[in-house]
Amino acid sequence: MMKRILIIEDDKSIAELERDYLEIDGFSVEIALNGTDGLNKALKEEVELVLLDLMLPGIDGFQICKAIRSEKDIPVLMVSAKKEDIDKIRGLGLGADDYIVKPFSPSELVARVKSHIARYERLINKEPQNESIMVRGLRIDKVSRRVFVNNHEVTFTAKEFDVLTFLAQHPNHVFNKEQLFERLWGFDSFGDISTVTVHIRKIREKIEADPSNPQYIETVWGAGYRFKG
Repeated sequence: MMKRILIIEDDKSIAELERDYLEIDGFSVEIALNGTDGLNKALKEEVELVLLDLMLPGIDGFQICKAIRSEKDIPVLMVSAKKEDIDKIRGLGLGADDYIVKPFSPSELVARVKSHIARYERLINKEPQNESIMVRGLRIDKVSRRVFVNNHEVTFTAKEFDVLTFLAQHPNHVFNKEQLFERLWGFDSFGDISTVTVHIRKIREKIEADPSNPQYIETVWGAGYRFKG
């Protein structure tokens, strides 16, 4: 069955070019030329990935990403002509899975889309060996992909959940940013490892009583991050 991609892009020529690249590789593609239509389609229709432009009239890409992430865990690949790091960090902090800067090559676009869909499918189809991880008031339910802190459920994006679960499954082991990026994002030549820092920060804000003095995920200066078992 063909995988469905939703492109939310107000430049029709760019949207059609992206569609052509993806259709050649066997994807079914739908285009929304404004943020309102795009958000409506993303929330109501069954799609495997959203290719989301940042600068849209009306509802911008940041707002759309946040709204999608509040209801769905599907991969969101943000697209922009702006190279400033602040936009990259803002986008990833809202739950985007990746970020690609225009202009990009057809092969890069297709490779990233394929990689994110494959990774997402492996995650949702994987049967965990143990159903949950429990550490000092923190419970991670791997079957339902839910997180509880002192019996209070905390909402996580798909990638935040993956990062937390991976670290919790390897307690007291130090992983540097490059190792985490390679294992959890799976790209050798694409992406930006700064997203690791962003995700760790967001996770701490959600599970730590005092994020500046973390009790679960600690920073080992000069080495990386370690989950305290």
